[in-house]
Amino acid sequence: MNQHILITGATGMLGKHLTDTLLKQGHKVSVLARKPTTISNVNVYLWDVNKGQIDASCLNGVDTIMHLAGENIAKERWTEKRKQEIIDSRVLSVRLLFKTLATHKNEVKNFISAAAVGFYGDRGDEILTEDSAPGQGFMAECCVKWENAIDEGNKLGVRIVKIRTGVVLAKDDGALPQMAQPINLFVGAPLGSGNQWIPWIHYKDMTAVYTHVLENDSLEGVFNACAPFPVTNKTLTKAIAKQLHRPVWPFGVPEKVMSVILGEMSAVVLSSTNTSAQKLLSTDFIFQYTHLDDALTNIYSS
Repeated sequence: MNQHILITGATGMLGKHLTDTLLKQGHKVSVLARKPTTISNVNVYLWDVNKGQIDASCLNGVDTIMHLAGENIAKERWTEKRKQEIIDSRVLSVRLLFKTLATHKNEVKNFISAAAVGFYGDRGDEILTEDSAPGQGFMAECCVKWENAIDEGNKLGVRIVKIRTGVVLAKDDGALPQMAQPINLFVGAPLGSGNQWIPWIHYKDMTAVYTHVLENDSLEGVFNACAPFPVTNKTLTKAIAKQLHRPVWPFGVPEKVMSVILGEMSAVVLSSTNTSAQKLLSTDFIFQYTHLDDALTNIYSS
């Protein structure tokens, strides 16, 4: 059955593709944005999370909220100020949405929110399921606060789904262009030991996870959103280089060098997160791209 869906973070890579997909499926889509923008066949409403301001009419007729908004964790170095901005963009935005739901008449039944595999921290070869404990470090701290804020929605009687997202692969946005840049410049190399696990997912499959959860209203709680076969940083680097017809240096960039370049933010590329997709697979979700080479071939040929 077609729904009216309100999306936050709709101008990002995943948000754009998700909006297009939902419209093609016959759903009605509205968007919450920080500044005026025009999106074909979509009503755009404004909000300012830092000021706690929102156009409450964005809820009119809405069945489901898909919450994707949040500051890019890898955009700049992690000063204390920047880390607080990253947390606030996630926690305060959730709280503002729930406050609006609690104080304005609405018909919202589902709250489907992005979360992140950063919840698990750096865990080596440990296989991580949705029941695994949170890890250590800033990313885990941020994700725990984020998910705790999302869980507050249970008090409102709406269905809550948290999607712990891995590294979403797309050609022109997200992590892949950043990883491809040094390889294109003939200076590609594994980072650190190169043995850290990377939980990747093709952007089309990421979109399909959201539509799958939307269509199956019996699903709730948390799901890892990553392909069934994670790969190491070394394998990912070589696979990208193969697509770009570039060599890879036989030695890795030392962790100390990465720490000097990125500071504490080096955890983004050095953490090992060997996540399991079994819970998602058990809901009859079918990945279009289960193997990295197939995913990259599709991405770079499109």
